[in-house]
Amino acid sequence: MKYVVVTGGVVSGLGKGITASSIGVLLQACGLRVTAIKIDPYLNVDAGTMSPFEHGEVFVLDDGGEVDLDLGNYERFLDITLTRDNNITTGKIYQSVFDRERRGDYLGKTVQAIPHVTNEIHDWIQRVSKVSVDGKEGEADVCLIELGGTVCDMESEAFFRALSDFEFRLGRENFCLVHVSLVPVLGVVGEQKTKPTQHSVQALRALGLTPTLLACRSAKPLEKSTREKLALFCHVPAHHIFGIHDVSNIWHVPLLLRVCTASQPELSQWEQRAQRLDTLSSVIRIGMVGKYTGLADSYLSVIKNVDGVLVPGGFGDRGIQGKLLAAKYARENNVPYLGICLGMQIAVIEFARSVLGLDGAHSTEFDPATPHPCVVYMPEISKTRKGGTMRLGARRTLFQTTNCITAKLYGNAMFVDERHRHRYEVNPEMVSSLENAGLCFVGRDETGSRMEIVELASHKFYVGVQFHPEFKSRPGKPSPVFLGLIASASSK
Repeated sequence: MKYVVVTGGVVSGLGKGITASSIGVLLQACGLRVTAIKIDPYLNVDAGTMSPFEHGEVFVLDDGGEVDLDLGNYERFLDITLTRDNNITTGKIYQSVFDRERRGDYLGKTVQAIPHVTNEIHDWIQRVSKVSVDGKEGEADVCLIELGGTVCDMESEAFFRALSDFEFRLGRENFCLVHVSLVPVLGVVGEQKTKPTQHSVQALRALGLTPTLLACRSAKPLEKSTREKLALFCHVPAHHIFGIHDVSNIWHVPLLLRVCTASQPELSQWEQRAQRLDTLSSVIRIGMVGKYTGLADSYLSVIKNVDGVLVPGGFGDRGIQGKLLAAKYARENNVPYLGICLGMQIAVIEFARSVLGLDGAHSTEFDPATPHPCVVYMPEISKTRKGGTMRLGARRTLFQTTNCITAKLYGNAMFVDERHRHRYEVNPEMVSSLENAGLCFVGRDETGSRMEIVELASHKFYVGVQFHPEFKSRPGKPSPVFLGLIASASSK
């Protein structure tokens, strides 16, 4: 197996995940099978307890793994299905080392960062890279490994050392290091500056790694003189240095990287996708009602100017009143509405208040003393531990009827497997009252007692789903419920 490692320099947030995913697209287009691993140096065991403010969106996998968003990039670009073990964290590595030490696996030796932690990283990578992620038998041809953060991050040192040793074990013919670095333009001079990348490469070499390829992030295409200067001072051949400049949409990135291939990979679908997005002319406004506002009523001035309303998932009571107002407006004015996870629960609460006349109806998440608990804590979920205790991963939803919008969107399927991430559910004791008033729970879990999909039959498009359809949506295979929202919002 060949290993392609992607590291970053100067600053974080340069797009290492998109770069790694795009490299994977090129390799697939050349006929190779690809798998991917993301290394996150933080001490958390996984991303499940981290706020989106800290580390962006938490991505959920089929096996329930709560992982870094870049694994979502890999799945979407490469159309593969990863596992929680495809995301390595410092927390996971040290947890495994501690477990081994307690079992006596180290035979009385003093446990040290080198070799015990670095060997654990080697073993993890080699074990996970052999697991098929594309539904085919056998191992992949190439494993992409993205190391989060930047060089010189204190948390990353063990991983850089491990990767340096890993290259020595594998041999250079089986190891390719792509270093993504910033080439800024400062002030009015307009010159592309190479010094940040020079220092980044020097720091990388000090850690025992030498870049095979330099991927230079810049606002404009990389100039010839810049490439030549980088080749001179970084000791990387000029033809191994390529630019990834800002583009109109991310589907262009694999097309930019084609210059790195000896052959011409088949990327016609990506060309069409990138061009199509650039030439779209019709505008559909979807109002995504979040929680980040100080005045709930401000949502009303927003949703009157949109073609559809999306209420996504979330935690905490901030912004709940505004979401309820948005759901009420969409329901009463026949505006297409899609509620995801919390957004489905919001639709149920609003319906109970406005249609059933249950004043004070709420979720026990936000009002534990509510007289009408429409949404309740799931009985099997721990109330004392947070990490990894939610209802997570792929779960089956059975359609109760094929005569509903959602079943038709899923191709008249009898069931659908979608990914979940929640602690609260619609109160089963209130379902009959809600359905008698016109709110239809058209999808339920395999026990029949957990509500998964809700629709309002008298409405143009009023759908709530307990699962997160965004996690399995792909560029060439968009989620049916998102497609339904867009289609209904575009029809006047």
